[in-house]
Amino acid sequence: MAKTANIHIRIDPETKSNAEELFTTFGITLSDAVIMFLRQSLLEGGLPFAVRQPRYNAETEAAIRESRDIMSGRVQTKSYASLKEFYADIDTEDEDDDI
Repeated sequence: MAKTANIHIRIDPETKSNAEELFTTFGITLSDAVIMFLRQSLLEGGLPFAVRQPRYNAETEAAIRESRDIMSGRVQTKSYASLKEFYADIDTEDEDDDI
């Protein structure tokens, strides 16, 4: 029997469970999947997939920029003292749109 070494990793239970469920559909264990990842990494000489920032469509990227501008204070937004005040403002805007 070949010698083996242990690797201990910490991962949140939900991710582990979801991964086990996924790999079971391929007929492999989570341990098998980790071994495959490590061997493929050695063959590739690095990670066996591209690592890059997620890309979003133009509308989502604009919304992200806007939210960052609001959080940084570069863009001022309305604030309301109550939900009633908020709804009253929306109703006023709707009436203005009907004109």
